[in-house]
Amino acid sequence: MNNKNGLAVVLIGLGGLIILGKFGFGLGTLFGLIVPILVILLGGVAWRNGNKLLGGIIAVIGGIILLGKLSFLFVWIAAIALIVFGLSMLRGQSRTRY
Repeated sequence: MNNKNGLAVVLIGLGGLIILGKFGFGLGTLFGLIVPILVILLGGVAWRNGNKLLGGIIAVIGGIILLGKLSFLFVWIAAIALIVFGLSMLRGQSRTRY
């Protein structure tokens, strides 16, 4: 398979994913994460090609975007940590009473 056939397969796959998204089987969250990761990778490529300032700026911007996209995970982690910490405090108090 040459380069044009590979590109054609990628384009067909992307089109299929877009159509699946219209039917409710989309990968919107995945596409939302792919863009910031690609921005970070673009910054890495610029860094490796000798343009360290621009590469660093682009990578940091991609990282900030990715943190924004993954912020819901931080809320879940914080909530679970609060529950576990509260339970451990209750356990500690019950042990010291007896």
